[in-house]
Amino acid sequence: MSKRPPSWVIPAAPRRAQLAGLGRKLSEMGVHTVCQSARCPNVGECFGRGTATFMILGEVCTRNCRFCAVAHGEPGPPDPEEGRRVAEAAEMLGLRYVVVTSVTRDDLADGGASHFAATVSVIKERLPGAGVEVLTPDFQGSREALERVLEVDPTVFSHNVETVPRLYPEVRPAASYDRSLRVLKWAREISPGVLTKSGFMVGLGESSEEVLALLRALRGAGVAAVTIGQYLQPTRQHVAVVEYVRPEVFREYGCAAREVGFSKVLSGPLVRSSYHAAELAGH
Repeated sequence: MSKRPPSWVIPAAPRRAQLAGLGRKLSEMGVHTVCQSARCPNVGECFGRGTATFMILGEVCTRNCRFCAVAHGEPGPPDPEEGRRVAEAAEMLGLRYVVVTSVTRDDLADGGASHFAATVSVIKERLPGAGVEVLTPDFQGSREALERVLEVDPTVFSHNVETVPRLYPEVRPAASYDRSLRVLKWAREISPGVLTKSGFMVGLGESSEEVLALLRALRGAGVAAVTIGQYLQPTRQHVAVVEYVRPEVFREYGCAAREVGFSKVLSGPLVRSSYHAAELAGH
C-alpha cells in the first residue's frame, strides 16, 4: 500500500480565515469541539458551514484508543458551566440541530451521564425546537447512567462501535464490543422513540465479511442509523492504516446496510459519525 493517501480521502483545503475565525470564537467562549481535538478531516467543511460538534467533560480522555487523536491522561473535574457555554455557542452559530459528544470519563461515578443530561437540558431551554444528538461513551456499561441521559429525551442517541470485534484489542484496548452493543440495545429498549445510531471505521484490516456481520449485529441491537468512514491515521504514534478502501466499496457497504434494514445510512471515505448529522436524522 502506498503511504500517500489517495485522492478520494483528501478533503478540500479549508479556508484558513473561516477555520481561524470560528475556532477563535469558540475558544474565547470556553467551548471545545471534537472537530479540532480529534483532527477531523471535515473540519474545514463544517466550520465553513458554521457548524461544529461540541465536546464536553473537558479535553482529556481517561482511555487511550489507538485510533483517536484526543489527548488522554488524568482530567480535571467537570465544569458545571460547560453546558451553558455550549448552549450559548450553539445559539451564536444559529444551530437548529446540536451534536454533543464527550471524552470518556471512567473516573466519574456515572461516566459523565449527569453532565450530558444537564447539557442537553440547557440547550433545549435556550434553543426551543432545536434537535439535540448525543454521541456518548459506554458509561462502563451502566444502564442507570444510560437512563439518565435518555430521560432528557435527545433527538438521537449515538454510540460508536468504531471497528469490528476482532480488532478491539489492538484499536480499542480499554473498550468492549459486547458492552457497546449492549448499550445500543438498551438505548432502544429504554427509549424506542429516540433514533439510535452508531458508526465505525474501515481500513484497519477488517474483512468485508466482518463488516457485514457487524452491520447485522448493529441492526439486531435495534440501531436504525449507521455511518461508515475511512480510518485516517492522525499521527505516527497511532495505529497505521492497513487499506484505503475505494469509494465503490463504500457504496457496496451502504447498500448492504440498507438491505439489512437500516433506515438511515451514510457511507463514504470522509464520513464521520457526526458528519451531516442533521440531514441524516431528517431534522
